[in-house]
Amino acid sequence: MAFKPANNIQDLQYFGEFGGVNPSISDSSTYTFLSAKTMFDTFEGNADGCYLYSRHSSPSNLYLGEALAAMEGTETATVTASGMGAITPVFLQLCDAGEHIVSSRTIYGGTYAFLKNFTPRLAIDTTFVDITKLEVVEAAITPKTKILYCESVSNPLLEVADIKGLAALAKKHNLKLVVDNTFSPLSISPIKLGADIVVHSLTKFINGSSDTVGGVVCGTQEFIDQLRNVNDGAAMLLGSTMDSLRSASVLKNLRTLHIRMQQHSLNATYLAEKFEADGLKTVYPGLASHPSHDLFKSMMNEKYGFGGMLTIDVGTLDKANALMELMQERNLGYLAVSLGFYKTLFSAPGSSTSSEIPEEEQAEMGLSDGLIRFSIGLDADIERTYDMMKACMVELNIL
Repeated sequence: MAFKPANNIQDLQYFGEFGGVNPSISDSSTYTFLSAKTMFDTFEGNADGCYLYSRHSSPSNLYLGEALAAMEGTETATVTASGMGAITPVFLQLCDAGEHIVSSRTIYGGTYAFLKNFTPRLAIDTTFVDITKLEVVEAAITPKTKILYCESVSNPLLEVADIKGLAALAKKHNLKLVVDNTFSPLSISPIKLGADIVVHSLTKFINGSSDTVGGVVCGTQEFIDQLRNVNDGAAMLLGSTMDSLRSASVLKNLRTLHIRMQQHSLNATYLAEKFEADGLKTVYPGLASHPSHDLFKSMMNEKYGFGGMLTIDVGTLDKANALMELMQERNLGYLAVSLGFYKTLFSAPGSSTSSEIPEEEQAEMGLSDGLIRFSIGLDADIERTYDMMKACMVELNIL
């Protein structure tokens, strides 16, 4: 039977303490014990179902982690206070000083900055490669490499990773394949394609209301236990703990993710096809012109489409800024970073979310000044949205 991630979420049933249809929120930072021995056992990690201190775990965080693990098809998961709070402990748990990471060159700017500027302080080096060329990826692997890292769909260029091919390389060289699946929840299931660990920024599509920052690491029970270990667990000791109230909020929003992703994808596909037909330089995995269109189709859970992210290139930063300002003025969305909101969000990544990447490297990877990244919203009348966006472009002589 095909893997159906939304069913896995739907099939989880949590009752609240008083029979509520939502689980009760544990609004406590610390927990009491009826015996001193139980407290000792909990510190040692041997008292399943007991809670000690909310940086270790809490019922609300465990409910959300269980649901996200079900979505990704992993044994378990641990939630964190941000997407970066999920990504960075994974690198630090898997790599010691003197070891090496091979990463996609087109990744979220914060992740790039961590690998380029921060981990070298710890004697962990990274080689950035074109993740779409498996021979280039393999050539970058050394005896000290521990991790292959990529995004399912890259930020902001929307390159698509061949997760099966990368998984085969990781297995061949005894590496861990870590995949950031933030842009394509439900659409792509990296674990089913051979990935070892999946991370998300929950801030984006999964939460969907731009009111909460959060992250998750999905993996084996053994690896998540390592991250949470009180003596040497990177997630535990770096302390990027998600607040229980926020966990409860994300869990409720997660229940509608399947409906939202279908609408995001439907709207993005419509706009991408129209923009491309108008002669705009448009990048969207759902277009036949996308170099990895067939690869995405071979990996996707078809029901959820090609995602809500697309880019257009209007040539110059001045044109991009003028268009975004006019679209915001006409109530077509917000000139804002992030993604996954019910309203369309747009930004020029070269001067915002990817600004950590040096200009010469942006140019090398094809990230131009005129590129606008769109996170397409849940508009009920996408035809009207297109007509209004086109009118803005005509007014500014972009079309």
